[in-house]
Amino acid sequence: MIVALADTHGTDGHRLDGRLLDAVRTAELVVHAGDFTTESVLNAFEAESREFVAVQGNNATPAVRDRLPAERTIEFEGVRIALTHGDDRDETGLGLFGRQERADLVISGHSHRPEVVDAGAVTLLNPGSHADPRWYRPGYAELAVDSDSNRLDGRLREPDGTSFEEFDVGL
Repeated sequence: MIVALADTHGTDGHRLDGRLLDAVRTAELVVHAGDFTTESVLNAFEAESREFVAVQGNNATPAVRDRLPAERTIEFEGVRIALTHGDDRDETGLGLFGRQERADLVISGHSHRPEVVDAGAVTLLNPGSHADPRWYRPGYAELAVDSDSNRLDGRLREPDGTSFEEFDVGL
């Protein structure tokens, strides 16, 4: 399982608990689309995750910016994921970024709004914010690779585990 998060906006700790903390601890991969804010929050995420990949956000301190790139592309179990905070891109720009990176999925943050958009050649996922949802519902995403059907099955969830949207990504 992959757990995708963004926009923690903390100063001391990961702000994870309950079902979401369990999901992060058991996930094969945790990806974070930026805005930890401080290095201690980044360290807390790393300590809870088996494998952790992240990018910086627009509210990152210099210490976080020194440790994380603005964007990156990874492969996991045959899925190509492009990761960016997204504060400098609209939906069209995120789609172009995904196609440029030959990605199956682009994960971004910034808006705090959990949503999935089919952008044609690539799917755009914003998991929302589990800890600072602002005027949106709190959210994160759980993703599972289904190699038999050659797709990625996903769910947007609230931190307590309540599922509010299911989606799939063709690979």
